This record gives sequence, structure tokens and C-alpha cells, in this order.
Amino acid sequence: MNIFVSGLNYSLSSEELNEIFAQYGAVTSAKVVMDKMTGRSRGFGFVEMSSDDEGRQAISALDQSDIKGRKINVKEAEDRPQRSGGDRPQRSFGGGGDRRDGGYKPRFNRDNNRY
Repeated sequence: MNIFVSGLNYSLSSEELNEIFAQYGAVTSAKVVMDKMTGRSRGFGFVEMSSDDEGRQAISALDQSDIKGRKINVKEAEDRPQRSGGDRPQRSFGGGGDRRDGGYKPRFNRDNNRY
């Protein structure tokens, strides 16, 4: 069972998160998500437990509990919604441009041999 944990103290490590959930059963993995730019915790993480029953027990015991001075939220992780177009979200690039003279303007003027 994959569990989402939010509201974590920024000083909490993945190892400490593992220890907290290990009290309720076998933890397959525990990861505190870190910011790529600063290397600092983003305040949430994921815990994977081998048994669904142990995972549900951990969720009910730890949800809204106080860990390192912060009240954490614990719930079953939801699958990420599938994005269309590969990994990137679809975007509309709009229309028009920043042409102040308006209308169509050929790139090359044959009569004057100028751009």
C-alpha cells in the first residue's frame, strides 16, 4: 500500500519517516520529497508498506498526529492522473503576435531586395 504523508517538519529525514511507520508494520520504502533547487524538504513524502492491513492501521493511527511539532496528514496515495501528450501538459500557444503594423508582411520584398 502506498501512503501519502503531508505536513511534515522540514527537518524530518526519510529514515525518520521509515522509523515512524515501521512501528505499524513492514515498510518497503519511505521517501521525503526534496526540492531540486534548494535540496530542502518540501514537507511531504510517501511511504510504501508491504501489507494493506498494516498500511490502513498506520493511516488511522498517525493521521492528524503530532510529529516533531507539526500535525501530519496521512492518507492512501492516489494514482497520478494520466497526462495527454507524453509528460508535458497540453498548452495553447494562442495566436497573433506583437506586430504593430498589422496584417501580413512578406519576409522578403522582391521589388526593393530588402527584408
